[in-house]
Amino acid sequence: MNKMISASIMCADLLNLEKAIKELETAGIDYLHIDIMDGDFVPNITLGFDLINALKKVTDIPLDIHMMVKNPSTFIDRMNLDENDILCVHYESEIHIHRTLEMIKNKGCKAGLAINPATPLENVQYLTDYIDMLLVMTVSPGFAGQKLYKGAERKVADAKSKLHEWGCENILIEVDGNISLPNGEKLSRKGADIFVLGTSSLFLKDKTLTQAAEDFRAVL
Repeated sequence: MNKMISASIMCADLLNLEKAIKELETAGIDYLHIDIMDGDFVPNITLGFDLINALKKVTDIPLDIHMMVKNPSTFIDRMNLDENDILCVHYESEIHIHRTLEMIKNKGCKAGLAINPATPLENVQYLTDYIDMLLVMTVSPGFAGQKLYKGAERKVADAKSKLHEWGCENILIEVDGNISLPNGEKLSRKGADIFVLGTSSLFLKDKTLTQAAEDFRAVL
């Protein structure tokens, strides 16, 4: 399975975002990762739905939307998405999360399910029919610049094993949080498929986006 890069737009130059998007296109980025935070599910507020709909007008790079919000089902209809986009919600964000995943599938895009570091993988087992991607958080959600938590590698390896055991090898595993080159290499070996890249490896002061992306792909 091909390894893919999802560029965290939160870490881009937001005052020159269209320029950054064009550079990411040149770099061959697979997804644009959009963090939506509500200041409640996580203690931060970031990008919004108007930006998502605007991005759909200026780029063909698929969107990888990570909703760190409570009750995400109330916001799904506010985004113009297509079959190439991923809309990911947190297991912990709603009581009846399978209904939300059904809503995403009915919208016509891919459905992702995110789990926090302390959330057991077994909680995913009876939701696999609803998802195309499992996002294994490698830090606590909500802030950039954190260190990889100590159980991250083991959890990614266990996720790969469990998905195989459940007959769900088609479900992609995404990792998000302090995905540096060394961490990316380790998590790739454990079974990660999509890597959310920010200031640890892609948006760097001493490299172009194209060079940084090439360097990251080289370690996978």
